[in-house]
Amino acid sequence: MTLSPMILTCLFLVPAPIPAQAQTPDAAAVVAAERAFAADRPGLGITGSFTKWSTPDAIVIGGGEVRRVRDAYPPEAPRPADEPALGWWPNFAGIARSGDLGFTTGPMALDDRRTGHYFTIWRRQPDGGWKWIYDGGSSASAAGAPGPESEPVLLTTSDAGSVSPQAALAEVAAVEAELARQAATDQQAAHLAVMADAGRLYVGQRPPAIGRESFAAALSAWPAAFQFGPAQGGAASEAGDMAWTYGAAAWSRDGQPRTGHYVRLWQKQAIGWRLVMANLIPAPPPPAATSPAPQPSPS
Repeated sequence: MTLSPMILTCLFLVPAPIPAQAQTPDAAAVVAAERAFAADRPGLGITGSFTKWSTPDAIVIGGGEVRRVRDAYPPEAPRPADEPALGWWPNFAGIARSGDLGFTTGPMALDDRRTGHYFTIWRRQPDGGWKWIYDGGSSASAAGAPGPESEPVLLTTSDAGSVSPQAALAEVAAVEAELARQAATDQQAAHLAVMADAGRLYVGQRPPAIGRESFAAALSAWPAAFQFGPAQGGAASEAGDMAWTYGAAAWSRDGQPRTGHYVRLWQKQAIGWRLVMANLIPAPPPPAATSPAPQPSPS
Protein backbone atom coordinates (compact mmCIF):
# COMPACT_ATOMS: atom_id res chain seq x y z
CA MET A 1 0.00 0.00 0.00
CA THR A 2 1.35 3.42 -0.99
CA LEU A 3 0.58 6.37 1.25
CA SER A 4 0.06 9.78 -0.29
CA PRO A 5 2.46 12.66 0.47
CA MET A 6 -0.29 14.29 2.57
CA ILE A 7 -0.60 11.45 5.05
CA LEU A 8 3.14 10.90 5.12
CA THR A 9 3.58 14.53 6.09
CA CYS A 10 0.95 14.26 8.85
CA LEU A 11 2.17 10.96 10.22
CA PHE A 12 5.87 11.60 10.28
CA LEU A 13 6.14 15.32 10.96
CA VAL A 14 8.26 15.85 14.06
CA PRO A 15 5.79 16.47 16.92
CA ALA A 16 5.89 19.74 18.78
CA PRO A 17 7.41 19.50 22.26
CA ILE A 18 5.08 19.79 25.22
CA PRO A 19 6.00 22.11 28.09
CA ALA A 20 7.27 20.27 31.14
CA GLN A 21 4.75 19.71 33.91
CA ALA A 22 5.22 19.03 37.56
CA GLN A 23 3.82 15.54 37.06
CA THR A 24 2.12 13.44 34.43
CA PRO A 25 -1.67 13.69 34.76
CA ASP A 26 -3.34 10.65 36.23
CA ALA A 27 -6.13 8.90 34.33
CA ALA A 28 -7.43 7.69 37.70
CA ALA A 29 -9.42 10.94 37.93
CA VAL A 30 -11.30 10.07 34.74
CA VAL A 31 -11.89 6.51 35.96
CA ALA A 32 -13.23 7.85 39.26
CA ALA A 33 -15.63 10.17 37.41
CA GLU A 34 -16.94 7.29 35.30
CA ARG A 35 -17.49 5.13 38.37
CA ALA A 36 -19.27 7.95 40.19
CA PHE A 37 -21.47 8.49 37.14
CA ALA A 38 -22.40 4.78 37.10
CA ALA A 39 -22.96 4.76 40.87
CA ASP A 40 -25.50 7.59 40.53
CA ARG A 41 -27.65 5.67 38.06
CA PRO A 42 -29.63 3.57 40.61
CA GLY A 43 -30.59 6.61 42.69
CA LEU A 44 -31.03 9.25 40.00
CA GLY A 45 -32.19 7.06 37.15
CA ILE A 46 -30.80 7.05 33.64
CA THR A 47 -31.96 10.58 32.80
CA GLY A 48 -30.89 12.06 36.12
CA SER A 49 -27.42 10.57 36.10
CA PHE A 50 -26.80 11.31 32.42
CA THR A 51 -27.75 14.97 32.75
CA LYS A 52 -25.89 15.43 36.04
CA TRP A 53 -22.60 14.13 34.65
CA SER A 54 -22.68 15.74 31.17
CA THR A 55 -22.09 19.24 29.85
CA PRO A 56 -25.12 21.03 28.35
CA ASP A 57 -23.73 20.53 24.82
CA ALA A 58 -22.76 16.87 25.31
CA ILE A 59 -23.96 14.49 22.61
CA VAL A 60 -25.12 10.92 22.28
CA ILE A 61 -25.32 8.95 19.04
CA GLY A 62 -27.94 6.31 18.45
CA GLY A 63 -30.78 5.37 16.13
CA GLY A 64 -28.96 7.09 13.28
CA GLU A 65 -29.06 10.48 15.04
CA VAL A 66 -26.66 12.79 16.84
CA ARG A 67 -28.55 14.44 19.71
CA ARG A 68 -27.83 16.70 22.65
CA VAL A 69 -28.04 14.76 25.86
CA ARG A 70 -30.91 16.87 27.17
CA ASP A 71 -32.89 16.16 24.00
CA ALA A 72 -32.23 12.45 24.27
CA TYR A 73 -32.92 12.43 28.03
CA PRO A 74 -35.26 15.36 28.83
CA PRO A 75 -34.74 16.27 32.51
CA GLU A 76 -38.43 17.12 32.90
CA ALA A 77 -39.57 13.65 31.82
CA PRO A 78 -40.75 11.50 34.74
CA ARG A 79 -38.65 8.48 35.61
CA PRO A 80 -40.33 5.32 34.24
CA ALA A 81 -41.53 2.94 36.91
CA ASP A 82 -40.17 0.01 34.89
CA GLU A 83 -36.82 1.62 34.02
CA PRO A 84 -34.26 -1.12 33.33
CA ALA A 85 -31.15 -1.43 35.49
CA LEU A 86 -28.35 -0.05 33.34
CA GLY A 87 -24.81 -0.68 34.57
CA TRP A 88 -21.31 -0.15 33.19
CA TRP A 89 -17.70 -0.09 34.33
CA PRO A 90 -14.35 0.96 32.81
CA ASN A 91 -11.68 -1.47 31.67
CA PHE A 92 -9.65 0.87 29.41
CA ALA A 93 -8.98 4.56 30.04
CA GLY A 94 -6.60 7.37 29.24
CA ILE A 95 -5.94 11.07 29.64
CA ALA A 96 -4.29 13.83 27.65
CA ARG A 97 -0.91 15.19 28.63
CA SER A 98 -2.56 18.50 29.52
CA GLY A 99 -4.98 16.73 31.88
CA ASP A 100 -8.08 18.27 30.32
CA LEU A 101 -9.42 15.51 28.06
CA GLY A 102 -9.84 11.82 28.79
CA PHE A 103 -11.85 8.72 28.01
CA THR A 104 -13.01 5.44 29.44
CA THR A 105 -14.62 2.40 27.85
CA GLY A 106 -15.78 -0.97 29.08
CA PRO A 107 -18.68 -3.40 29.36
CA MET A 108 -22.27 -2.40 29.93
CA ALA A 109 -25.16 -4.49 31.18
CA LEU A 110 -28.94 -4.21 31.12
CA ASP A 111 -30.72 -5.94 34.01
CA ASP A 112 -27.43 -7.77 34.73
CA ARG A 113 -27.20 -9.06 31.16
CA ARG A 114 -24.10 -7.86 29.33
CA THR A 115 -25.17 -6.14 26.14
CA GLY A 116 -22.02 -4.54 24.73
CA HIS A 117 -19.53 -1.77 25.50
CA TYR A 118 -19.84 1.93 26.19
CA PHE A 119 -17.38 4.65 25.18
CA THR A 120 -17.27 8.02 26.97
CA ILE A 121 -15.20 11.15 26.31
CA TRP A 122 -14.62 13.33 29.37
CA ARG A 123 -13.54 16.96 29.72
CA ARG A 124 -12.20 18.61 32.87
CA GLN A 125 -14.31 21.56 33.98
CA PRO A 126 -13.15 24.97 35.27
CA ASP A 127 -13.82 23.85 38.86
CA GLY A 128 -11.52 20.84 38.40
CA GLY A 129 -14.33 18.29 38.16
CA TRP A 130 -15.09 16.12 35.15
CA LYS A 131 -18.13 15.94 32.89
CA TRP A 132 -18.62 13.94 29.75
CA ILE A 133 -19.06 15.45 26.30
CA TYR A 134 -19.78 12.26 24.37
CA ASP A 135 -21.34 8.95 25.38
CA GLY A 136 -22.07 6.05 23.07
CA GLY A 137 -22.24 2.30 22.85
CA SER A 138 -21.29 -0.67 20.75
CA SER A 139 -22.74 -4.15 20.35
CA ALA A 140 -19.27 -5.71 20.58
CA SER A 141 -19.44 -8.75 22.85
CA ALA A 142 -18.71 -8.14 26.53
CA ALA A 143 -19.00 -11.79 27.53
CA GLY A 144 -15.32 -12.29 28.30
CA ALA A 145 -14.50 -8.78 29.52
CA PRO A 146 -13.16 -8.21 33.05
CA GLY A 147 -15.78 -7.56 35.71
CA PRO A 148 -16.56 -4.40 37.70
CA GLU A 149 -14.03 -5.26 40.41
CA SER A 150 -11.09 -5.20 37.97
CA GLU A 151 -8.78 -2.24 37.47
CA PRO A 152 -8.80 -0.74 33.95
CA VAL A 153 -5.83 -0.80 31.61
CA LEU A 154 -4.46 2.74 31.26
CA LEU A 155 -3.25 4.13 27.96
CA THR A 156 0.30 5.49 28.23
CA THR A 157 0.13 9.28 28.20
CA SER A 158 1.73 10.77 25.12
CA ASP A 159 4.96 12.76 25.21
CA ALA A 160 4.16 14.33 21.81
CA GLY A 161 1.72 17.05 20.89
CA SER A 162 0.72 19.90 18.60
CA VAL A 163 1.08 23.63 19.07
CA SER A 164 -2.63 24.12 19.82
CA PRO A 165 -5.94 22.25 19.88
CA GLN A 166 -6.82 23.89 16.56
CA ALA A 167 -3.59 22.67 14.97
CA ALA A 168 -4.23 19.18 16.34
CA LEU A 169 -7.71 19.05 14.80
CA ALA A 170 -6.37 20.27 11.46
CA GLU A 171 -3.74 17.53 11.48
CA VAL A 172 -6.31 14.89 12.40
CA ALA A 173 -8.60 16.14 9.62
CA ALA A 174 -5.83 15.57 7.09
CA VAL A 175 -5.16 12.06 8.39
CA GLU A 176 -8.88 11.27 8.35
CA ALA A 177 -9.20 12.54 4.78
CA GLU A 178 -6.55 10.07 3.69
CA LEU A 179 -8.17 7.33 5.77
CA ALA A 180 -11.47 8.04 3.99
CA ARG A 181 -9.81 8.01 0.57
CA GLN A 182 -8.24 4.61 1.15
CA ALA A 183 -11.26 3.15 2.98
CA ALA A 184 -13.37 3.75 -0.12
CA THR A 185 -11.56 0.79 -1.70
CA ASP A 186 -9.84 -1.09 1.16
CA GLN A 187 -10.94 -0.14 4.66
CA GLN A 188 -8.89 -2.88 6.32
CA ALA A 189 -5.58 -1.56 4.97
CA ALA A 190 -6.67 2.02 5.65
CA HIS A 191 -7.37 1.33 9.33
CA LEU A 192 -4.33 -0.87 9.88
CA ALA A 193 -2.09 1.94 8.61
CA VAL A 194 -3.13 4.26 11.46
CA MET A 195 -4.09 1.96 14.36
CA ALA A 196 -2.17 2.45 17.60
CA ASP A 197 -0.45 -0.67 18.93
CA ALA A 198 -2.41 -0.30 22.18
CA GLY A 199 -5.64 0.59 20.41
CA ARG A 200 -9.04 -1.10 20.41
CA LEU A 201 -11.63 -1.83 17.77
CA TYR A 202 -15.31 -2.54 18.44
CA VAL A 203 -16.70 -4.58 15.56
CA GLY A 204 -20.19 -6.07 15.51
CA GLN A 205 -20.83 -8.96 17.87
CA ARG A 206 -17.14 -9.83 18.18
CA PRO A 207 -15.13 -9.31 21.37
CA PRO A 208 -13.11 -6.08 21.29
CA ALA A 209 -10.00 -6.35 19.17
CA ILE A 210 -7.16 -5.40 21.53
CA GLY A 211 -3.66 -5.06 20.14
CA ARG A 212 -2.28 -5.19 16.63
CA GLU A 213 -2.43 -8.95 16.19
CA SER A 214 -6.22 -8.92 16.50
CA PHE A 215 -6.98 -5.89 14.34
CA ALA A 216 -6.85 -7.53 10.91
CA ALA A 217 -9.28 -10.30 11.88
CA ALA A 218 -11.73 -7.82 13.39
CA LEU A 219 -11.57 -5.49 10.40
CA SER A 220 -12.29 -8.38 8.05
CA ALA A 221 -15.75 -8.59 9.65
CA TRP A 222 -16.52 -5.05 8.49
CA PRO A 223 -17.53 -4.38 4.86
CA ALA A 224 -14.60 -4.13 2.47
CA ALA A 225 -15.20 -0.43 1.83
CA PHE A 226 -16.68 2.60 3.58
CA GLN A 227 -17.59 6.11 2.56
CA PHE A 228 -16.52 8.30 5.48
CA GLY A 229 -17.58 11.93 5.57
CA PRO A 230 -15.50 14.68 7.20
CA ALA A 231 -15.79 15.09 10.95
CA GLN A 232 -19.04 16.69 12.09
CA GLY A 233 -17.66 17.44 15.55
CA GLY A 234 -15.11 16.56 18.16
CA ALA A 235 -12.41 18.24 20.24
CA ALA A 236 -8.70 18.19 21.02
CA SER A 237 -6.73 18.58 24.22
CA GLU A 238 -4.85 21.75 25.10
CA ALA A 239 -1.58 19.86 24.65
CA GLY A 240 -2.64 18.79 21.18
CA ASP A 241 -1.90 15.14 21.97
CA MET A 242 -5.43 13.69 22.06
CA ALA A 243 -8.45 14.30 19.84
CA TRP A 244 -11.79 12.70 19.15
CA THR A 245 -14.05 13.00 16.13
CA TYR A 246 -17.36 11.74 14.83
CA GLY A 247 -18.97 11.84 11.42
CA ALA A 248 -21.18 10.13 8.87
CA ALA A 249 -20.42 6.73 7.38
CA ALA A 250 -22.03 4.73 4.58
CA TRP A 251 -21.45 1.20 3.34
CA SER A 252 -23.15 -1.79 1.79
CA ARG A 253 -24.09 -4.99 3.64
CA ASP A 254 -25.53 -8.01 1.80
CA GLY A 255 -26.20 -5.79 -1.16
CA GLN A 256 -28.20 -3.30 0.89
CA PRO A 257 -27.07 0.30 1.52
CA ARG A 258 -26.46 1.16 5.17
CA THR A 259 -25.57 4.34 7.01
CA GLY A 260 -24.38 5.33 10.46
CA HIS A 261 -21.64 7.20 12.27
CA TYR A 262 -18.01 6.64 13.09
CA VAL A 263 -16.52 7.69 16.42
CA ARG A 264 -12.73 7.84 16.79
CA LEU A 265 -10.18 8.68 19.44
CA TRP A 266 -6.72 9.75 18.25
CA GLN A 267 -3.45 10.14 20.12
CA LYS A 268 -0.40 11.93 18.75
CA GLN A 269 2.63 9.74 19.25
CA ALA A 270 6.27 10.11 18.24
CA ILE A 271 5.44 8.64 14.81
CA GLY A 272 2.35 10.82 14.32
CA TRP A 273 -1.39 10.51 14.92
CA ARG A 274 -2.58 7.03 15.80
CA LEU A 275 -6.09 5.66 16.22
CA VAL A 276 -6.67 4.47 19.79
CA MET A 277 -10.41 3.75 19.53
CA ALA A 278 -12.55 3.13 16.45
CA ASN A 279 -16.25 2.51 16.70
CA LEU A 280 -19.01 2.30 14.10
CA ILE A 281 -22.59 3.03 15.16
CA PRO A 282 -25.03 1.77 12.51
CA ALA A 283 -28.35 3.46 11.92
CA PRO A 284 -31.38 1.17 11.91
CA PRO A 285 -31.61 -0.73 8.62
CA PRO A 286 -34.09 0.65 6.11
CA PRO A 287 -37.49 -1.03 6.14
CA ALA A 288 -37.77 -4.01 3.87
CA ALA A 289 -39.47 -3.26 0.58
CA THR A 290 -42.92 -4.74 0.35
CA SER A 291 -44.47 -6.00 -2.84
CA PRO A 292 -47.79 -4.41 -3.82
CA ALA A 293 -50.85 -6.51 -3.14
CA PRO A 294 -51.94 -8.49 -6.21
CA GLN A 295 -54.84 -6.94 -8.05
CA PRO A 296 -57.85 -9.06 -8.87
CA SER A 297 -57.98 -10.27 -12.45
CA PRO A 298 -60.71 -8.72 -14.58
CA SER A 299 -63.67 -11.04 -15.02
